[in-house]
Amino acid sequence: MRFLASLSLAFTLAGCASLPSGQTGQTVQVGPSRIAYLQSGKGQPVAVFQSGLGDGKDVWGDVMPRLPPGTAVFAYDRPSYGGSGPLPAQPRDPCAIAHELHAALQAAGQRPPYVLVGHSIGGLYQYAFARLYPSEVAALLLVDPTHPDHWARMQQEAPGPARLLGAARASLFSAAMRSEFDAQASAACAAELQARPAPLMPVRLLVRSDYGLAEKGDFEALMHRLQDHWPVLLPGTTRREVAGTGHYIQKDRPGVVAEELNALIQGASTRQN
Repeated sequence: MRFLASLSLAFTLAGCASLPSGQTGQTVQVGPSRIAYLQSGKGQPVAVFQSGLGDGKDVWGDVMPRLPPGTAVFAYDRPSYGGSGPLPAQPRDPCAIAHELHAALQAAGQRPPYVLVGHSIGGLYQYAFARLYPSEVAALLLVDPTHPDHWARMQQEAPGPARLLGAARASLFSAAMRSEFDAQASAACAAELQARPAPLMPVRLLVRSDYGLAEKGDFEALMHRLQDHWPVLLPGTTRREVAGTGHYIQKDRPGVVAEELNALIQGASTRQN
């Protein structure tokens, strides 16, 4: 979503560094979709990265080099992004994308446990994965994530910013972005997730400190209310506001994201042994 830099509201639903050398880029077929991914390191748990709306795997390029050498990582491009194939005809709701990622991990030979990392709407997708596959997830790192009720609440509680975002959706979003945006609040997926018990695992919630002028007021207040609700959805959640950051915390303070991720990985490794 780099071309939406002037509309920072859109970032809350969604900018590109180079990925470090030494990583293997490959593709795998998942249903009708050709998925481009990279993986490096060995062992478990595997850090699994999910990007925001309009972003490919390169958005994590400042974080990965800051992880300890040999850390097992997996990052991919969702269909129609980066090196992956065209957008499939199937729904693009959070449950479908979580199942797609699960299949890609299996096809790529990446076995659980996983430490999931998700930014923006990618955080919503990783939340769905954790509820659908709780036995395979060791921990979760949410980076300024999109809450499941974000769009519905935004239309009710921050109608002015919602109109701006709706205009961006109509005029600036790609087909893949529109498909994901429109399906984020799928009633069928929400029912599927709510029917499952809340997963019990360590969850670290990183939130930004800074909001743009267009985000002040109703929108910023809504974001704080939604952030406060994450421990209800994921009881193991602890929150950290990262000073000096906007929505792209992984670009503004990549060292903090790497530090938090490594702590979760180390904790998961200790619990395994």
